[in-house]
Amino acid sequence: MRLVAIVLLTAALWGCASIGNPSGGARDEDPPRFLRANPPQGSTEVSRTLRRAVLEFNEIVNVKDAFSKVMISPVSASVPRVSSSGRRVTIEFQDTLAPNTTYTVDFADAIEDNNEGNKLSNFYYTFSTGAVLDTLEISGMVLGARDLEPQQNILVGVYSNLSDTAFSTLPFERVAQTDDRGRFTIGGLADGEYHVYALKDLDNDKKYANPEEDLAFLPYTVRPTAERITVTDTILNLKTGAVDTITERERTLFLPNDLLLRSFNTQRRPQYLAEYARRDSTRLYLRFNAPSDSLPTFISHLFPDIADRLISERSATNDTLTYWLPEDMVRIDTLSLETRFLRPDSTGTLVMGSDILDFVTNRPRATKPRKGKKDEEEKERKQETPSLNIEFLSGSQQEVWKPLLFDFATPTARLDTASFRLEEKKDTLWIPSRHEMTLSRPDSLLPRRFRIDYPWDYSTTYRLLADSASAEGIYGHVMKSISREFSTKSEEDYATLMFDIRGLEPGERGVVELLNGSDLPVRKGIVENGKCEFRFLDPGVYYARLYLDYNGNGEYDTGDPSSGLMPEEAYYYPGRLNIKKNWDIDQTWSIFETPVDLQKASAIRKNKPKDRGAAGPADAVEEEEDIFDPTANPFDPVESRKKKEAARKRAQGLT
Repeated sequence: MRLVAIVLLTAALWGCASIGNPSGGARDEDPPRFLRANPPQGSTEVSRTLRRAVLEFNEIVNVKDAFSKVMISPVSASVPRVSSSGRRVTIEFQDTLAPNTTYTVDFADAIEDNNEGNKLSNFYYTFSTGAVLDTLEISGMVLGARDLEPQQNILVGVYSNLSDTAFSTLPFERVAQTDDRGRFTIGGLADGEYHVYALKDLDNDKKYANPEEDLAFLPYTVRPTAERITVTDTILNLKTGAVDTITERERTLFLPNDLLLRSFNTQRRPQYLAEYARRDSTRLYLRFNAPSDSLPTFISHLFPDIADRLISERSATNDTLTYWLPEDMVRIDTLSLETRFLRPDSTGTLVMGSDILDFVTNRPRATKPRKGKKDEEEKERKQETPSLNIEFLSGSQQEVWKPLLFDFATPTARLDTASFRLEEKKDTLWIPSRHEMTLSRPDSLLPRRFRIDYPWDYSTTYRLLADSASAEGIYGHVMKSISREFSTKSEEDYATLMFDIRGLEPGERGVVELLNGSDLPVRKGIVENGKCEFRFLDPGVYYARLYLDYNGNGEYDTGDPSSGLMPEEAYYYPGRLNIKKNWDIDQTWSIFETPVDLQKASAIRKNKPKDRGAAGPADAVEEEEDIFDPTANPFDPVESRKKKEAARKRAQGLT
């Protein structure tokens, strides 16, 4: 018994002396809390010689990415310096402040606590150098005009100067930056009319001076207002999820809060020769930085008729060009050509200029003669005339709704269309095709491409035949004989999709694009009488986009700020289309039923909101309300439908 007692006592003492790690308490999930500032928040009559404003918080804070995130209005020539130390954030002004002006420092989510990185979102500090503090606000979203992508970290600014040239000559008067959902709020506004613009500011000058910058603008002026409203707050029990308390309170509603800016790029890049090369001995290659309405010309003293002897192969916009050389020029290793093309002068005006370009061929070094019994075979092989290769652009399966396309390796000097024949396979026999086949060159821009048009049957095997020497290239190479088999799908392998489009005005033109999972167009159809049909669809998952074709050219057209031309509006079918074999689908699509910022499916959205970490019940409810609650989301479908007529008059569509 004495021994047992000793053992028990020892165990008890050992347990009391053991060392453990303290729990440290619950994880801090609260953002920093603003306490006070000098000058105080909302101060008036602040001295214009103020050099430093200090903000104090309840814990140690950091300011992350202050240069890119913190927006200070009005914009000044010298950017104020923002830094953090301990619990304080300091704003150092480099210039004398403007008189009778409200200053706003929008921190967005740049302020976070030191330990856990909890962000203080939508926080801004404001004061005035005059007797009045301007407190009006406007808010909205910036989406890509064609793809409805939320435009993250893009500047949104206003001008009280209503001149058409203010955007390109003056910096923004007041500015904000969009968040990860493309939303923005511009505060500190005085009563008055404003022009509103958005800008992807590549050169950080707060104005549109670079034609390569994305931009957006409203075609009308905005007047900010405010009104008092009563809102209902619902407090939930975090443990049970049940409603705990419902209270009412008054708050200020700032309007307009539903501005929609559709950003675009004018595609007006500076024109210059970006690249030139001699891809091999037979071809010259030029690439220009921007599309052009004209082609370059070549001048050579050695070949005075060079302009008439080159064969061009080019893109539709004339920015990518290939020139096939005549055979006597192929033998010359270095061609020095005077090349004339349009390029900008010192004022940016396109004028004709010229350069001497050297196109050099790097020929392979001669190899030593091979020794052995295969020397004679190698010699005979080299003496053979090289053949004119042909490349078919489709595989072994031909779509019934497409022509058969193929490219020759070089442009052709001769083509015997009668030598090309088409046969069908019946059981085990090949018989001549039942219909007439048409062989043609589809596009003058692509001299090497040919197409075969034929009314293909379902579930049929075909064979394309051509005799040897049916075609000859410009360098004397002849085509070998062709015997190529291919087949078509059965009718049951395809599906048909018919859209019934609702919302277009009588006579309004629209184009529907079917998209793949990468948000890229795979098919395009014209809306006629509210209908758009896609036949011969392969099974798969599709998405759809419609744009209003203002000029009826069947292509998407961007905007122009100098003339006030808005980009063509685009809308997405709000969901995915799962197409299966042998389906005929009639799908109703009301383009204004779903708010425009919720139309694009998240699966194909590229600019997704930033990861907010693991969300508890409270976070989940807040996220849901933020998206779907009309009180929290200004892009309310019911309210939007009420505004439809006014919105369309503003050429802005759904907001």
